[in-house]
Amino acid sequence: MKDNRIRKQQFLPIRWRIFGFLFIFGLIAYLQQKSLTVTAEQMMPQLHLSQLQIAFLEQSFLLGYGFFQLPGGIFGQRYGARRTLVVIGLIAFAAMISTAIAPYWASGQSLFIALLAAQLALGIGQAAIFPVSAGLFETWFPPRHWAMVQGLQSMGLQVGAAMTPPLVASLMGAAGWQYALLVTTLPAIAFIAAWAWYGRNSPAEHPSVSPEELDEIGARDEAPVDAGFDGKKLLALLKNRNVLLLFVSYLCMNYAFYLLANWVFLYLIQVRHFSLLESGWLATVPPLAAAAGAGAGGFLASALCRRFGLRWGYRLVPLVALPAGGVLLLIGVGASNAYAAVIALALSYAFVELTEGSYWGTAMTVGRGNTMTVGGIMNTGGNLGGIIGIPIVGYLSGHQMWRAAFLIGTGLAVISALAWLGINTEEDNRIMAPSPAPESIRIAA
Repeated sequence: MKDNRIRKQQFLPIRWRIFGFLFIFGLIAYLQQKSLTVTAEQMMPQLHLSQLQIAFLEQSFLLGYGFFQLPGGIFGQRYGARRTLVVIGLIAFAAMISTAIAPYWASGQSLFIALLAAQLALGIGQAAIFPVSAGLFETWFPPRHWAMVQGLQSMGLQVGAAMTPPLVASLMGAAGWQYALLVTTLPAIAFIAAWAWYGRNSPAEHPSVSPEELDEIGARDEAPVDAGFDGKKLLALLKNRNVLLLFVSYLCMNYAFYLLANWVFLYLIQVRHFSLLESGWLATVPPLAAAAGAGAGGFLASALCRRFGLRWGYRLVPLVALPAGGVLLLIGVGASNAYAAVIALALSYAFVELTEGSYWGTAMTVGRGNTMTVGGIMNTGGNLGGIIGIPIVGYLSGHQMWRAAFLIGTGLAVISALAWLGINTEEDNRIMAPSPAPESIRIAA
């Protein structure tokens, strides 16, 4: 019996089961986030909302999501990933249910305020997912796999985003937008319960992890729960050059990300004149391309780090991919053929997402032992790109100035790439760590 258990673990190690949970958490998060961009087509006429008000709902989500990245990362670092993911999962679940049922008890201005509050709560509930996931990856995987697992999780996010338009559009067509939200939200509660039962903060805490797997993962100096994290550590992280440049670069990159993630569906309807259902299916093409890009980018960054070292291994992908993605934005908006525009936007999204493994792998390397907080700082910058960008795109698109919205994305993608020239993961790669670092964290072949 014991031999069978060990063979099963070798076939599917516990760390990859933990990864599976985090993959699905990300997928659910993006399904929840992107539902509004599809249901907006019915919500606007039924609830008498303007396109600018939809942009404000998006903005409300981003305010909660963006400004609670750092508090969420600190909470996860102090109280552990297992507890944190349960708490934030329940908050997001309640927010989605509230969005669906709000029209039954409110109308007019009261309804709009209720929807704003629900989107704000959804943002707060989802804010810690990716900083906490990064901390778990640091604990559960050896450094040589960090960029790879981050890229694979980002792939899961885009699979969720790709599923959303056709799934939600089909459910909307069958029974309306509220039905679509309820059907896609209710299964999440069972998944949260499964994580509460199975998840652990570190391999050493999990009863099913074998000694062989512990050896393969490698020794860890970092505590999975750092109750002693304080303002002194936070200040040291905020002053670090690498952390600040990651913040700025991720901010600029995420303008393009949110433009592609949140506005393609309406762009295909309003500018390219596709039908609702056809737009739902065509809107899956960019996130599917992004999913492939994110997965490939994680493997590519890991391979480049082994070949060229951490500094250039992490830099090379964004230095090439971000300008290429920016150029493809302009090609897409300028294409005379509607289907060619979809292809160009899909390729742009793939190049943008090719960089996720580099960003998060760098955050883990720089923050080692404080990854959840560094991830929270970086992702705060990333979501400021959306907070700043969504009203800009909402205004420009509402005035049929889509080309200007895409041109801004191209410029910011280039700035984002240039910031990588100042990021050096071979310096200051442990900041106020909870315990002494290994002599080297260079990724081994």
